[in-house]
Amino acid sequence: MASESDQKNSGKINGVVTRFAPSPTGYLHLGGARTALFNWLFARHHGGQALLRIEDTDQKRSTQDAIDKIIDGLDWLGLDYDDEPMFQSKRAERHREVAMALLESGNAYKCYATPEELEEMRAAQRAARQPMRYDGRWRDRGPSEAPEGAPFTVRLKTPNEGETVITDAVQGEVRVANAEIDDYIILRADGTPTYMLAVVVDDHDMGCTHIIRGDDHLNNAFRQLPIIRAMAWEEPVYAHVPLIHGADGAKLSKRHGAVGVEAYRDELGVLPEALFNYLLRLGWGHGDKEEFTRAEAIELFDIDGVGKSASRFDTKKLLNLNGHHIREADDARLARLVADEMDGQPDLGLLENAMPFLKPRAKDVHELVEGAAFLFAKRPLAMTDKAAKLLDDEGRARLGQVSAELHAENDWTSEALEATTKALAERLELGLGKLAQPMRAALTGTTTSPGIFDVLVLLGREESLARIDAQAEPRS
Repeated sequence: MASESDQKNSGKINGVVTRFAPSPTGYLHLGGARTALFNWLFARHHGGQALLRIEDTDQKRSTQDAIDKIIDGLDWLGLDYDDEPMFQSKRAERHREVAMALLESGNAYKCYATPEELEEMRAAQRAARQPMRYDGRWRDRGPSEAPEGAPFTVRLKTPNEGETVITDAVQGEVRVANAEIDDYIILRADGTPTYMLAVVVDDHDMGCTHIIRGDDHLNNAFRQLPIIRAMAWEEPVYAHVPLIHGADGAKLSKRHGAVGVEAYRDELGVLPEALFNYLLRLGWGHGDKEEFTRAEAIELFDIDGVGKSASRFDTKKLLNLNGHHIREADDARLARLVADEMDGQPDLGLLENAMPFLKPRAKDVHELVEGAAFLFAKRPLAMTDKAAKLLDDEGRARLGQVSAELHAENDWTSEALEATTKALAERLELGLGKLAQPMRAALTGTTTSPGIFDVLVLLGREESLARIDAQAEPRS
């Protein structure tokens, strides 16, 4: 049993306590990020605690780099925790303490079966096409029957009659026959605890009231409950969330582009609030509402809104949602994000002024960078093939006429510049586009940009005229 000091330090409160418990053997993938989000939102919605545990007991595969990436990904998503992360590897002595308590109470026993014996047992089960599970050969035998000094593991003595019923907050009532759950190892022959024991002990000592995780862990709940009941600990509420699938309906994997959350930031140019919003809607809903602020998510999220069906990840939908969040984002913040991706030290003030014109067209940060590139281009401008075609003899002649009008313009505002250019188009009996298209090519080197008169204002009078004159037929 946990000592009084363990209980005092457990972090228990009168209310909800959730935990996110990643294994640092790789990146923070989308499924893990959504699990973290649901745990965090549930705790925040109920005024409880959200805790973080790093399950680093697999020391061969756990890396500091993976730990750093997981914590960085959680920070980027804005998921803050109410205590320092707990590292499972530092709690082996506590895990052994519980294993010994289970042994002493008769809820666990020493198993002296050798690896060779266990392999023979499994081979026989395979040959008979039986489920492979431990046959309980040491369940009712004492250590006196084993060779002196023989190594042993400690196995949990699970119930072998009747059934275990879990009322899951997402899956509903789930039943498993106890005969299907074998006496599994909780302490290895070298004295190290197994994952199944460590998870239960840590959840209890952290005071977790709700275990929200992927439904691939549902079977683990039926193996973990016997430890909880044998220790007479309070049972948590389980909520096993359906997994995320790809657009083809198969479990999300690397072939679907399943990567760490940092890749959505760095490679796709997604904002954290957009991924937060998108993950929220993967398996949870509130009517037809699609777009949520952080405050709205905390206010509205509860576990009863999580569906039983797997959700499908769609990159196109994510980027469409990202475009919405870019349009809502602060211009100064976007300017800093864009500047970070540009060479040199671009003018932040100019970038901020440009954002109201750039962000309506962009679905990701990279498109903002691409859209802002013309602001800092050096003459002579590099031209796309489409832009170069607009600057044929006719286009250059029209630029010469535009240049003459703009050189005479003293009111360098988008309204005045538009009025001047429209007046010229009318005198030449041309549609405005016949002037605007070669102007855009000359000013930006491309055929897509913010409104052409906004471009003129952003570049300023001197730079705008220099770019137009560099492409225009010389003025007479």
